[in-house]
Amino acid sequence: MLVPKRVKHRREFRGKMRGEAKGGKNIDFGSYGLRAVESSWITNRQIEAARIAMTRYMKRGGKVWIKIFPHKSYTSKPIGVRMGSGKGAPEGWVAPVKRGKIMFEIDGVSEEVAREAFRLASHKLPIKTKFVKREEYGGESNAN
Repeated sequence: MLVPKRVKHRREFRGKMRGEAKGGKNIDFGSYGLRAVESSWITNRQIEAARIAMTRYMKRGGKVWIKIFPHKSYTSKPIGVRMGSGKGAPEGWVAPVKRGKIMFEIDGVSEEVAREAFRLASHKLPIKTKFVKREEYGGESNAN
């Protein structure tokens, strides 16, 4: 499970999810990537479930890079507690993902295997995704 080793503040503001991703829109390591079409919070459990789905399908072939990390904590109050009396306890960790961000990359497998692995992984995620190839970004430069 992906969690930060230590954080400066246990509780964070929720923030806004406006616009497109500023960075992380290029395929840096692999040949194929899974790009977010929508913006959302992705939990550490969802990231792990997607990783397991991909690696099980690839059967020890190829390499997977996870390019998102759940660094933001989210809180919730217990059920049956009235409003007020402070913010709730930290419940888990999420990675805020904006549209356009490359979340996962794969290398060392054929395009058909990568497509199917990303299809299985996308079923574990709460957002719409798109399969992208490195060639679509203009070769090695990856300039958008």
